[in-house]
Amino acid sequence: MILKYRPEIDGLRTIAVIAVILYHAQFQLFSGGFIGVDIFFVISGYLISSIILKEINDSGRFSFSKFYERRARRILPALFIIMLFTLPWGLRFIYPSNLIDFGYSILSSIGFASNFYFHYSGLEYEAENSLLIPFLHTWSLSVEEQFYIIFPPLVILCFKYLKNYLLHIIILGILFSLFFASWASIHYPSFSFYMLPTRGWELLTGALLAHLEIINKKRLSYKSISQFMPIIGLVLIIYSIFFFHDHILHPSFLTLIPVTGVSLIIWFANQNEIITRILSSRIMVGTGLISYSLYLWHYPIFAIARLDGYAQNSYSEKIILFIAILFLSLITYFLIER
Repeated sequence: MILKYRPEIDGLRTIAVIAVILYHAQFQLFSGGFIGVDIFFVISGYLISSIILKEINDSGRFSFSKFYERRARRILPALFIIMLFTLPWGLRFIYPSNLIDFGYSILSSIGFASNFYFHYSGLEYEAENSLLIPFLHTWSLSVEEQFYIIFPPLVILCFKYLKNYLLHIIILGILFSLFFASWASIHYPSFSFYMLPTRGWELLTGALLAHLEIINKKRLSYKSISQFMPIIGLVLIIYSIFFFHDHILHPSFLTLIPVTGVSLIIWFANQNEIITRILSSRIMVGTGLISYSLYLWHYPIFAIARLDGYAQNSYSEKIILFIAILFLSLITYFLIER
């Protein structure tokens, strides 16, 4: 199923990946940069759910083999290459006592179960020692892939038996997951951060946008407000990047701020308003296209540099690392991803 290309979504990817990279580079100004992952979840939920829902809606069937083959071809080659690159550096710099954990993190990442591993190993995402784990960032890939193992069969069942209630079921799923996330962030913060039941509402928000677009045959356009909603959406995202911090409850009701921002842009973006033109600019789209490689490369590079005692506080050294990440990402995008 081929979707109409929307360049502004690649622009959103750029904001997401830059926010995450600057956060992991420990620039204090970007204390909420971790919400870039939440932006990715909504975008991924929207795009992949659009493919799933359109295929089922148009043909009444869904090819699991083709879907998972596409996902594997999209995710695994670049991931394998980066693991192969990182492995010798990890063996050189990681303390011998931590090598077993390093091996487990690689294996769990390949099996899209690293969120389980990092949660049950007691690793806090914002803790100082987490910055030394090269594949900690793969927890988000695991959450996404777990969602896409569960979501298609449930949608097929709904289309077969509860087609008229699919919208209601998605909304109930969002509400249950959001309320559970807010409760779990207080009582079980590690579980809430890493696990699908507390992250599913972000992916389902994207799925909700996709489903509404399909049943309405288009995204609804209200000329009186459509010019302003993407601006409000971008303000909400920028606010979250600069004013969120490690000690807020996350994910929780506060996470509605960036998730709502992304949703407003996805739903109301059109070619005639300024935010869409900014997000669709060449540099924003170009960076968005390589965002997956940027995301995969940045954390291992930072972790290895820290293990080697490099780029602890030096801005010039961090700039060198940024250039290396960009260079490796471009190579990976053109030679592997494409």
